[in-house]
Amino acid sequence: MEREWMTGGTAAVSGTGIEGLEGVRRPPAARVRSAGEGQAVVAVVGDCPVAEQDLRSALPAVRAGRWAELSRWPGSYWVLAACGRQRFVCGDLAGIRTLYYTPHREGTAWATAPGLLPASLVPDLPHLAARLAAGEHHWPHRSLYERVRQVPGGSGMLLTPGVPPQLVDVRRAESVAELGQGAERFGRALTDAVGYRVRAAGSVVGADLSGGLDSSAAVVLAAEVGDVHAVTYTDGYTSAEDASYAARVAEHTGVTHTIAAGGLPQLPFGFGSGQPTGGEPVLGAAMYAMDSAYLQPVRGLPLHLTGHGGDIVLDASSACWVRLVQDGGWREARRQVVAFARLRNTAPGPYWKALKQAAELGRAGSLGRAADALERGPVTADPAVAGWSWCRLGAGASWLTGEGRQQVAVQLRQAAGERQPEMADEFEQWSALRSVGASARGWTPYAEALGVTLAYPYLDNEVVRAAFAIPALARRGVVTYKPLLRAALPQLPQWLTERRSKGSFTAQRIAGLARHRERLDELIAASPFVGAGLIDHAAVSAALAQAARGQNATVIADLHRLLVTCWWLSGEQAGRKVAAC
Repeated sequence: MEREWMTGGTAAVSGTGIEGLEGVRRPPAARVRSAGEGQAVVAVVGDCPVAEQDLRSALPAVRAGRWAELSRWPGSYWVLAACGRQRFVCGDLAGIRTLYYTPHREGTAWATAPGLLPASLVPDLPHLAARLAAGEHHWPHRSLYERVRQVPGGSGMLLTPGVPPQLVDVRRAESVAELGQGAERFGRALTDAVGYRVRAAGSVVGADLSGGLDSSAAVVLAAEVGDVHAVTYTDGYTSAEDASYAARVAEHTGVTHTIAAGGLPQLPFGFGSGQPTGGEPVLGAAMYAMDSAYLQPVRGLPLHLTGHGGDIVLDASSACWVRLVQDGGWREARRQVVAFARLRNTAPGPYWKALKQAAELGRAGSLGRAADALERGPVTADPAVAGWSWCRLGAGASWLTGEGRQQVAVQLRQAAGERQPEMADEFEQWSALRSVGASARGWTPYAEALGVTLAYPYLDNEVVRAAFAIPALARRGVVTYKPLLRAALPQLPQWLTERRSKGSFTAQRIAGLARHRERLDELIAASPFVGAGLIDHAAVSAALAQAARGQNATVIADLHRLLVTCWWLSGEQAGRKVAAC
């Protein structure tokens, strides 16, 4: 399938128009549905089963400017609407279908990818360094490029001639008090998100089957309405429990199941020649050889389902206890935190102290504290830190030079003054959702190269709304893992929903770092970060050597982010200028 995109505003590129929306362009094969009457018009572009009558029913909302009502259909899509001189454009809640914009010719040019904008794309190195050091979630409105803004997931953009673009919050969901009250709605939304896609495919569909709860549930739902070819990756480092659960799910559902056995060539961080790149770095770039191996059997199928995003909607982080403290319920929060920590053989004292401190500092205070630490001098990542934090300076911050620390500190102070949710659970769940959305978005060129058409049912608008309508505290299981899944889909086998463990690719990443260490060290040394004096190559090199020997697993996540960013920048340097300040 041809990649779907759109451009509009003052610099739409060549393409096919959309009736009633002058100046908007899209590829001829894009999936478009539209309806209009008089000056009001609404259109959806992308994966959405909406009928024309549903669109016509939305025209009164367009006339009244109730823009948030226009993203309530299932699927993953962009929506456009116009009435008079106003135009509204919006992506999905997760940001898989995102929007970028920049000033152009006395107006605003917008597009669904930075490369479609009439702008010279210059990667913003200080901002990239800040994301590596402190996390990406502090700057939802910033893109990776200078002078290019991004519409964050959960927002739409309202354009009126002569007026700067206005962001419109479209996140609203009807909240419930307890998990039981929202579970049925969530189960219905997820079932529909999987079912309508499988039915529309009209033939065998592919599906990831890792053995975890998220992909397993998606396979069970898909098998109820169609034929499924599930694929699983294994190698010498894979959890035997994961493989066992995957095989058991396949047997339970009767789906075709192919298990790919990987070896040394499939280890992470190979970055082989010919591997595609996209408009942003993505963690999956390091796993391309692995994905290429296990996805080969389902290449060319009309659809491939994945459990990506399930962790975000089915579960919640310990930010829910920070929120409970913010609301004055510190005794109940402490009781739950102590129980949670003891069940996992974690000392409850430090864990509770970190969460209580997060509540006391708040978002702005935490960012200011992190900026202070960077300005004082070199920082050391504390591998023993437990509990949720608004802003944790990890190993990436310890690799910054003096100049890099100052650049990041300035950006953190700016972020502290910007508008973001001040309640910990709300901030965390939307930040996490946008992060997994960016990962899915960034993986698009890789999926195209591998011949798979990915679908992310857990990230559908109505699935997200149904999940986030349930308080994060209710979704956080102290004893039960992902209690929402069991409550929402009672047809799932009990042996599956009772699983509490989860495999990881840490062992593969350590082996990959060891196998490719010399080449990876050269990649970092040649990166614009080092050339611009933002990152200390010697510090990263030492951490890389330790991780490759298996001596310091706590830095692996930060190394992973840095390496895929350096690799992405190495492609950007070909014919493009990179900004150093």
